[in-house]
Amino acid sequence: MKKTSLTGIKPTGTPHLGNYLGAIRPALELSKNYDTVYFIADYHALTTVQNGAQMRENIYKVAATWLALGLNPEEGLFYKQSDIPEIFELSWALSCFTPKGFMNRAHAYKDKVAKNMANGEDPDANVNMGLYGYPCLMNADILMFKADIVPVGKDQKQHVEFARDIAIRFNKHFGKEVFTVPEPVIQESTDVIPGLDGRKMSKSYDNIIDIFLESKALKKKLGKIVTNSQGIEEPKDPDSCNVFKLYKLFATPEQTDALAARYRAGGMGWGHAKAELQNVLEEQLGPAREKYFHLLNHTEEIDKILAYGKEKARIRSKEMMDIVRETLGTF
Repeated sequence: MKKTSLTGIKPTGTPHLGNYLGAIRPALELSKNYDTVYFIADYHALTTVQNGAQMRENIYKVAATWLALGLNPEEGLFYKQSDIPEIFELSWALSCFTPKGFMNRAHAYKDKVAKNMANGEDPDANVNMGLYGYPCLMNADILMFKADIVPVGKDQKQHVEFARDIAIRFNKHFGKEVFTVPEPVIQESTDVIPGLDGRKMSKSYDNIIDIFLESKALKKKLGKIVTNSQGIEEPKDPDSCNVFKLYKLFATPEQTDALAARYRAGGMGWGHAKAELQNVLEEQLGPAREKYFHLLNHTEEIDKILAYGKEKARIRSKEMMDIVRETLGTF
């Protein structure tokens, strides 16, 4: 039997090329060799998104993005976290086996405390319990569906390590293998996706490129990519160019080699390079963009897909909770 891969998708805004290259594309690739579980982590997003209309919009955007880019709801599971009440029941059960020290070491909490102290504020200023206790909910997300692997970035590896520790602790305490112990899978090749200014593409830096920008808006956005002052006729180093770094993440090896040769030969300006980047983005993402906007204009189709995913996911979540309750003596 295939092993299971699980990916959580936090609906906190419009996905960008960094999300696509670093998370979406590699997670979808796993469907070739794994049984896949994809879920929209809307209750995780509640720590920062606390406007109902915005949350609904974000959920539709992230669902439309993944579906447009190739997620097949007929294969594996695709559901909304809030539709599976057993996850929240399991979260409480796991919290009773989770040392408080784990919560104190969670990156998101530590970072918030450090920023508060740097600003001379109380260490726990504006820290809600959702932020503090989110590892327990994340553990439930991972362990509920017996995930063997969880694809994450390096900065999220701790999430899977916490789930591993709790699964091992729980299994050892009861003397049986209730939970599968998951492994993190780190996507190394596209760990740092360059943004408009060359830094890691991030909303916090305001240097992102949305995945589904229309052609005119995309051209305008790509025009903002920072380059040097070399003239058209000068030979250029492709490996030090932010435009080329993005280009090669979408292009074929043959396209990459051909463009690199044009850089080194001279006679190509930055406008030409950015046009080549737009061409390859249109080639790779144009058809998906059309499907994305179709889904956003017909959200009833998304609702139907998520309702279907809920039905499939709850069959498995109820089975797991029956096992957990029996183990705990609450069944």
